Amino acid sequence: MRARPQETPRRVSICEEGPREGFQSEHQLPTERKVDLIHALAKTGLTEINCVSFVDRERVPQMADAEQVAAGILREPGVYYTGTWLNAKGFDRAVASGLDLVGSVFAITSDTFARKNNNRSAKDVAEGQRLLMDKYRQNGVSTSVAYIFTAFGCMFEGDVPPQTTIDTLAHLLDICADEGESPSTIYFCDTVGFANPNAIRTLLERARERWPDRDFALHLHDTRGMGIANVLAGLELGVARFDSSIGGLGGCPFAGNRAAAGNVCTEDMVLMFEEMGIETGVDLPTLIEAAKLAAEIVGHPLPGKTMSAGLIPHAVAA
Repeated sequence: MRARPQETPRRVSICEEGPREGFQSEHQLPTERKVDLIHALAKTGLTEINCVSFVDRERVPQMADAEQVAAGILREPGVYYTGTWLNAKGFDRAVASGLDLVGSVFAITSDTFARKNNNRSAKDVAEGQRLLMDKYRQNGVSTSVAYIFTAFGCMFEGDVPPQTTIDTLAHLLDICADEGESPSTIYFCDTVGFANPNAIRTLLERARERWPDRDFALHLHDTRGMGIANVLAGLELGVARFDSSIGGLGGCPFAGNRAAAGNVCTEDMVLMFEEMGIETGVDLPTLIEAAKLAAEIVGHPLPGKTMSAGLIPHAVAA
């Protein structure tokens, strides 16, 4: 079955990763300040905020207060407040926290990255998703999202061929099918910033040809300044869901590159969408103020451009 022709979407959805992946890559910050940023982001029109990671407190001390952050959130109507976990223990913590739950599974193309990030081989990581799916069923949560980490490359193993990523996804979907699950959204994650526009197009085209009825999404990093170009490449192939980070916060603690920038910047991406006439539902001036707050909280400049340059001053017709 051939992939359906794709058109540039008229509206996109954004998952904000700053409070989770962004703060996870910073020094330890006061819990109340993390909550302050979540509250500011919730007033921008963003409808999904990834707030914390439920991970090993010793390996990632920046997220040791995940439960306290979750408890401090004053919810805005219509906003989904989520967390991230890598195993059944983390999911149990997420359930107890009261955050919104998204049943997700993941696989990793790079065995070296898997061992550094998860203390397991890539094969064991994939097989471990069976236990997660069993946990989801016990808690009435459907498995709706699948993530492929290091989908384009790895600092330890180099470029990842598109076919390797396709094979990794196929194996994960086979495991899901064996468990009676079928995630509808597939995320390709440029975990350490290896992607370029051609790589984005090639992988999406191959994936759509094999799975024409799945929705594909992108989690992109701006490690070498190609993040927004990669967003555009995905957008032109019909991708309508993106992860991003306010101000460009973040990185990956286990990426093997301490100089790596964070996720693609939320407000820069929203500005591009608005200039292209693509709806986001986000109030950009309010988002810029949230970016400035993020920089104040971490205590150093952030790489986002729009927060410094401001909005484009278009001429007003007479």
